[in-house]
Amino acid sequence: MSGTDSNKGVTPARQRSNLMIAGACAAFFAGMLGMAYASVPLYRLFCQITGYGGTTQRVETYADRVLDRTITIRFDANTAGALPWEFQPSAREITGRIGETMKATYRAVNRFNVPTYGRATFNVTPEMAGAYFNKIECFCFTDTTLAPGESLDMPVVFYVDPDIVDVPELKDIRTITLSYTFFPIEGAKPVASASDGGDNNTAKQADGKLGG
Repeated sequence: MSGTDSNKGVTPARQRSNLMIAGACAAFFAGMLGMAYASVPLYRLFCQITGYGGTTQRVETYADRVLDRTITIRFDANTAGALPWEFQPSAREITGRIGETMKATYRAVNRFNVPTYGRATFNVTPEMAGAYFNKIECFCFTDTTLAPGESLDMPVVFYVDPDIVDVPELKDIRTITLSYTFFPIEGAKPVASASDGGDNNTAKQADGKLGG
C-alpha cells in the first residue's frame, strides 16, 4: 500500500489530535530547557530566602536590636580545582554580640605567572543558622581576576539575627562557621580586580542582586 493510500483512513479529528500531542511535546521540551537554564539562579534564590543548605541571607539593613549575649564566628577559606590562589581569612574567628554588626576580611593572592579568574561560593554551619546569618556586604558569586602576584582584600559585613535565640534547635548556639570556597572560571570578564584599589574593590565585588 502506498503512503498516499495509508493516509486516507486518517480523519481530520485524528490529525488535529496528533498535532496537539506534537505541540504539547514541543512545549514540554522547551519548558524543560528553560528550567535547566533557570535552575541555578532559582535554586540560589531559594537558598537565600530559606537559608537551606547553610546559605546565608543578604540584607540591606542592620539589626534593630542587640542582645546581651555573645557568639563566636569562625572563618574558613578554601580553593577548588586548579585555582592557584592563596586564600585565607585575616582572622580565624571573632566574637561579638548577637545582633551586633561585625566585619571580617579575606585575602586572596594569585601565585601564578598569568592572570587567573575565580568565583566564590559560601555556606555556614550549622546549616540551620544560615537563615539567621545576615550579610550586608560580601564578595561571593562575583567574577574576580588577579594579575600575577596580585592580592585582594575582600570584606564581609554581617550580623546574626537576634531571632535565632527563639529557635529551639539554635537557642543555645555559641559558634557559627562561615566558609568560602573560590572556584576557577574560564574566560570571564572580571567585575573586580586588585588593581581597582581600595574601597572600590568592595563596591565592585558586592553582589547587589542575589546576595552572598
